[in-house]
Amino acid sequence: MTQSPNRPITQFFLDSHCHLDDSDFDGDREDVIARARAAGVRYLMTIGGAGGPDTMAAGLEIAEAHEGVFAAAGVHPHSAFKAEDKHFEKLKNLASHPKFLAIGEIGLDYHYDHSPREVQQNIFIRQMEIAREVKLPIVIHCREAWADLTELIREHWQAAGLGGILHCFGGEREDAFKFLDWGFLISFAGNVTFKKTENLRAVAKGIAPCKLLTETDSPYLAPVPWRGKRNEPANVVEVTRALAALHNLSAEEMGSQAIQNFCRLFHLP
Repeated sequence: MTQSPNRPITQFFLDSHCHLDDSDFDGDREDVIARARAAGVRYLMTIGGAGGPDTMAAGLEIAEAHEGVFAAAGVHPHSAFKAEDKHFEKLKNLASHPKFLAIGEIGLDYHYDHSPREVQQNIFIRQMEIAREVKLPIVIHCREAWADLTELIREHWQAAGLGGILHCFGGEREDAFKFLDWGFLISFAGNVTFKKTENLRAVAKGIAPCKLLTETDSPYLAPVPWRGKRNEPANVVEVTRALAALHNLSAEEMGSQAIQNFCRLFHLP
């Protein structure tokens, strides 16, 4: 999307999940954010901790320096084995900042099993307890762990009534609708544009636009036509177009709806 130099940028788009603190952006982070603005991205939520639990504050530092950029942080399931009490105290402190919106990404990943599954579960539970304490939604990462994730959410989170986001959704229809009933929004990333993800598009088509979010998960999961390259927030426009087509909306209409959903969840104006 290009803009005339004399034409004001109309910001219709949302990247609800990116990793701006990732080292892949060290050489051009400011340019990446500027390109997102030029593409019409109004809000970004950057997830701190790309370098592990010790770097959870990095996302908030970026958010503080940029209008329209918000932050979340948590101990990713890959790093669960590294979690210490100091990290949970840091998380509580971060939660008091007005631009810090959620605890996450947290959850379970049984595909890679970088951390033992029992450790992942225990760290996930502890972070849900913190989120209840600070009264913030959660951002969930789940890969090949839906049964255990659902049980833990039912037992430790559902009653909180705070909801959250299923980030980079890759489950089945029944998984999505369980979480919709619990007040979650479902976020889709670049994989919804891939040729062989018809099943994912079918799930997205069955979810009302008022329950959808758009994201890049950058620098990962670049959408078509940039698949295989470094991803960045400007590319959320392609994700939005893919979801819009499923719901017979324009990209601008879908993007505006995603922004409304994001603001509703996080009580933003």
